[in-house]
Amino acid sequence: MASLVSFGPTSNNPSQGSDNPHYYAFGHWQYIDKLVFWGGSAGEGLILAPNATVIDAAHRNGVKVYGTVFFPPTAYGGQIQWVRDFAQKSGGRYPVADKLAQVAQYYGFDGWFINQETAGGDAALATELREEMRYARGLGPVEFMWYDAMTESGAVSWQDALTSANDSFLQEGTRRTSDSMFLDFGWSASGLDSSRTLARSLGRSEYELFSGIDTEANGYNTSVPWGSVFPAGKPHVTSLGIYRPEWTHTSSAGRADSHAREARYWVGANGDPSDTTTTSAWKGLAHYVPESSAVTAKPFVTSFGAGQGDFFHSAGVRVSSSGWNNLSLQDVPPTYRWLVSSTGTRLTPSIDFTDAYEGGSSLRLTGTLDAVNTVRLYQTRLPVAADTKLSMVVKTPTAGPTRLQAAVSFTDAPTTFTTLDLGSTATTGWERKTLDLSAHNGRTIAQIGLRVSGSVPSYDVRVGQIAVYDGTVDRTAAPTGVTVLGTTDVSPTRKSLRLSWTAPASAAGSVHHYEVFRRNADGTRTFLGGTPNDAYFVSRLDRVGSESATTLDIEAVSTEYGRSPAATTTVAWSSATDANLALNRPATASGQCNAAETPAKAVNGSVSGGNADKWCTTTTAKWLEADLGSPRTLNRFVVRHAGAGGEDTAWNTRDFTIKVRGSTADPWVTAATVTGNTAATTTHPVTLTARHIRLEITRPTQTGDAAARIYEFEAWGS
Repeated sequence: MASLVSFGPTSNNPSQGSDNPHYYAFGHWQYIDKLVFWGGSAGEGLILAPNATVIDAAHRNGVKVYGTVFFPPTAYGGQIQWVRDFAQKSGGRYPVADKLAQVAQYYGFDGWFINQETAGGDAALATELREEMRYARGLGPVEFMWYDAMTESGAVSWQDALTSANDSFLQEGTRRTSDSMFLDFGWSASGLDSSRTLARSLGRSEYELFSGIDTEANGYNTSVPWGSVFPAGKPHVTSLGIYRPEWTHTSSAGRADSHAREARYWVGANGDPSDTTTTSAWKGLAHYVPESSAVTAKPFVTSFGAGQGDFFHSAGVRVSSSGWNNLSLQDVPPTYRWLVSSTGTRLTPSIDFTDAYEGGSSLRLTGTLDAVNTVRLYQTRLPVAADTKLSMVVKTPTAGPTRLQAAVSFTDAPTTFTTLDLGSTATTGWERKTLDLSAHNGRTIAQIGLRVSGSVPSYDVRVGQIAVYDGTVDRTAAPTGVTVLGTTDVSPTRKSLRLSWTAPASAAGSVHHYEVFRRNADGTRTFLGGTPNDAYFVSRLDRVGSESATTLDIEAVSTEYGRSPAATTTVAWSSATDANLALNRPATASGQCNAAETPAKAVNGSVSGGNADKWCTTTTAKWLEADLGSPRTLNRFVVRHAGAGGEDTAWNTRDFTIKVRGSTADPWVTAATVTGNTAATTTHPVTLTARHIRLEITRPTQTGDAAARIYEFEAWGS
């Protein structure tokens, strides 16, 4: 199953989520094998790499992710010259293919979907495109899916099948051209049969052909000849390619409606993958393919986070009341949505957005409890050791019996559940129940679920977390080297800023994600965002009252959800008397590149005067000093590098140190040290008094270029 999904317009795909809680947070990964991050247009760009959040969520669920290369039809602005440029060769290399492979490897996704629909090509161009794909595949682990549009003649002529006119784009003799092909939507039973036969004759699997269905306009109201690709009682003829399943979101009236439509689309009208009986022609994808699961290694932790919410909770404490989305923080969703067995009334499981232990949602069980209910949640393959624990965090409306048991089956008896009682709650808050699995040492967990028994007219219990891990919950060390790479003053009371840090050296592979908080005056903290990465963009930091600085905490959350101590940094706010005290002050330097690029240009308050509006030097030792005239109280330094003046960002200063002293008789004292900078403007909060300030540059650019280029060296304070 391949799914071609547009998460937003080509020009609006934020890399780390946003403050919109109604994002398309896809939650049925268990039915797909590949996701194509669909997009591209003549006006916005032809090449669209998947954003980080989708890559994170897909890989957490064992799903491969492709970016899209889209050459539009001429009616939509396509130009055949763009295709020729794409396939241009330089010696024995294809430069664009080099970059496609490098981008996929650097950002950690799996390949590219090539959609060439621009008319005007010829056989020579079609041959070049095939050679380019073969070349790119040889550059490393990068895959290609070809769209059935351009034929071997160079014409755009959709075949709706694998035919002699397009088969060379899949396989040419003994040479593998692409890894798979997406067949256009007009396929027939006979066409798919012949496609299977041809694929096999080429030494390729018919399941490397994805027969496309177009659900962009009508979703599960789309007419699909299911029997042609999934004949009853017979092997599937090809794989299935699903175009634009986000209809469930774009056509909805809100989050609840979106989730209901998504369940109908993927699981079927009954919301039960074991019962897809319906009079509707659309029985749900679960009717044709079984669920798969990537839960095969410990630790396994889920808080039933959907990757979106109206608030954010940390260990049951509300740390933000703002809406958000971030698929990087989405948990592996339950394998079965939903599979409940009972001899009486079946309880209703749901993802609840009104309460959470971690993130913005939890699992809720509601309904009339009048018989034993077994709720199967996760298919797994988790080996049990002598110290393996299973813990659950639960919440009840009143203190007392939960009537809840953990239900676990093992691979040696996968349909037989062993139950472990969760007992009672002592409060109405979140409580953790930790269960010992040592009695099952050597066995492998096949399923994790819940069993509920008793009699309650209105049963209502939330499960905030399920975890399977060995020993005690591991914590990581705190991240180090927290740096404010740059800030932008949106207003006197609002900033945006870029942060970076270094992962704890002892935590390789054990950090699940990092969380960024601001400290509040009353001792509480407010959640600003989370990322598995070592950098974060805070889109909005608001000043509270007349605070002179805001302290930020960055915590590492381990794969077992243990939290590190906080690493901190501060961000200074301007006051009525706050000013750039280096402005137009006397400046000296180790040298200058020419007569125009003097030290004075770095303290003149301008970056807009062109390439000469900077200080530049190529001396071996590179330093710039300014005399503030008298000792002044400083709260931050700002350095504006090459990119701030409009030059190539590859010339932004990479490694540098800021030093200060009170008088010429005093030694220089280090105020800030930066390594690995890439930003055009960097901000360095300090709390100190100094008269003389000094910028020492040890690595002037991102490349081997030897020139230091500083547009402004600012010292802010009063």
